[in-house]
Amino acid sequence: MSDWERSSTARVLPPARPRKLAKVPFVELADGRLQGVVSSGSDIGRVYVSSVAAGTYTFACSTNNNRPCGGARGMFCNHILALVNEAVLQYGAERVSRYLRVDTTDGEQSAQAIATAMSSARPQQGDTSAAAPVFSQFLRQLAYLELAPTTAPLPEMQWFPPTRAVV
Repeated sequence: MSDWERSSTARVLPPARPRKLAKVPFVELADGRLQGVVSSGSDIGRVYVSSVAAGTYTFACSTNNNRPCGGARGMFCNHILALVNEAVLQYGAERVSRYLRVDTTDGEQSAQAIATAMSSARPQQGDTSAAAPVFSQFLRQLAYLELAPTTAPLPEMQWFPPTRAVV
């Protein structure tokens, strides 16, 4: 473990498996949902903001400019299925199913088993009110990629408590 990881106040978890960021560049388990950004397969300038609520599996999917997803009509669309797949790659199937409170049949832990268990509960389609904050977080993370590498502190990250006194 590096010095940075040992001195960090936030625990750094490596991804369960490496994943490609082209299809699903942003995925997180936050705010009681699995949420993220999924690239459009047909238009390079369009992305979809998708989410699934923990426990109820209420789902939402819309474009980055708040147009509804054509595939999310009463059931999970391909964007949500891609989001579940990438979440399992990023966090591991056990952690995703525990966070979403999914009871998979036969104890099988895979993205397919999680999606099937959630779909069999016949979840309702929710509103897209979470899309704007999720997309905003995604854009904020993209902004960090444009910064030059530095060891100087970032002003917006100053809320982390210091781990030791600087002499």
